[in-house]
Amino acid sequence: MIGLYGVVAYTVAQRTHEIGVRMAMGADKLDIQWMVLARGLRLTAAGIALGLILSGLAARFLRSFLYGISPFDPVAFTGAALAWVIIAMLASYLPARRAARVDPAISLRYE
Repeated sequence: MIGLYGVVAYTVAQRTHEIGVRMAMGADKLDIQWMVLARGLRLTAAGIALGLILSGLAARFLRSFLYGISPFDPVAFTGAALAWVIIAMLASYLPARRAARVDPAISLRYE
């Protein structure tokens, strides 16, 4: 969660000028928040896809250590993916809220 927060917060800091231009052109705060949240969710979706592939491969090798349960438990895989989506939303919320409070005049003045 901390790593994703750091990546999204750094991206918001790098895109402050762009966010200021978007707000000066008429984007409202909700649009900016959804833009930042979508960035965090795209990163999470890529991580979940890669994680599902790697865990599917690892489950074959761990099959001998598991007794009485399937290594391809859909409930566990779905639960883990949903947990990561919730974590991503929480980790992206603070940077999204900070991005929505950018003052366009101040961000445009820095250049």
